[in-house]
Amino acid sequence: MKIKTTTIGAYPKPEYLPAFDWFSFGNNKDVTNPTEHYDSALETMGNKADELFEQAVKDVISDQEEAGIDILTDGEVKRENYIHYHCRHLDGIDFHDLTEKAIRGGNYTPLLPTITGPVRSKQHFLPNDWKIAQKYTKRTVKMTLPGPMTLGDTVADKYYESPKKRGSEIASALNKEVLALVDAGCTDIQIDEPLFARRVQDALDYGFGHLESCFEGVPDNVTRTVHMCCGYPDRLDNFEYPKAPKECYFELAEAIDSSSIDAISIEDAHRQNDLSLLDPFKYTTVILGVVSVAVSRIETVKEITDRLTEAIKHIDAERIIAAPDCGLGLLNRDMALAKLKNLCQAARDI
Repeated sequence: MKIKTTTIGAYPKPEYLPAFDWFSFGNNKDVTNPTEHYDSALETMGNKADELFEQAVKDVISDQEEAGIDILTDGEVKRENYIHYHCRHLDGIDFHDLTEKAIRGGNYTPLLPTITGPVRSKQHFLPNDWKIAQKYTKRTVKMTLPGPMTLGDTVADKYYESPKKRGSEIASALNKEVLALVDAGCTDIQIDEPLFARRVQDALDYGFGHLESCFEGVPDNVTRTVHMCCGYPDRLDNFEYPKAPKECYFELAEAIDSSSIDAISIEDAHRQNDLSLLDPFKYTTVILGVVSVAVSRIETVKEITDRLTEAIKHIDAERIIAAPDCGLGLLNRDMALAKLKNLCQAARDI
């Protein structure tokens, strides 16, 4: 039985797009204001912006199909990062009133857009992004959104008195976009909540409730996917970057399997888990990260096959999907494509 494959979100932006995403930070660019380059890039592209973005999506879809990926993404090529792009489409978040704030356990202190009023949904935007990507393939295109806790932690907040209240209102706004995607025909929707791994107790206290709210009203034919990595590096081949505690997945496993989540994406390549972690998942599909997104070395097919073979000793093969740990944006296109091709070959070899 062939194990299915997917990507998580970001893909290297084609060279013809202005570089304005936060994956460029490892090239000695100023990281203190991660939002400032987006508007200038749009201005540079002018009236060709939509055309260039669509060409980029088409190329990213083509690369994933060439590699053999089953469940694709649009590569998030229209986004400066997976969080702030969505924030730009919400009321209550100010991109002119920037606030310096330490995030991700104090590992990063940028100037961030600021919540200055109630966070509310505005005009829908992701259905159009999905339709553009989906028209270039007959395979499933999965769309990605930042989760309430992670979004709330990656902006500054001058309005809400509690993270719980803030997360509840962000979840309501995200739910409107999720339902708009469903109405458009999207059948796989992924919410990214890497902060769950760093703040396990908050995730258990109210994070999962907010996650459920994001998917409220989603019909059974739509796959509810959640991505939960343990931390992204500032540059390629930085082996010392701080991660969330290794035991976090074990502490969250029962809550994940008891939730309405259909598929949970966890990382296993950069820092491998004790695969008994997979034993508690009796209902949930596990998207297992088996190639690293932060290392330039290309994993061999045998390495990936060996890891997947070990994994299916703990979980049924039909409930495992092979993937990268996280988004591929730090890699160049050749590296990303090579890793995906080996990933897909390994999945076929099981």
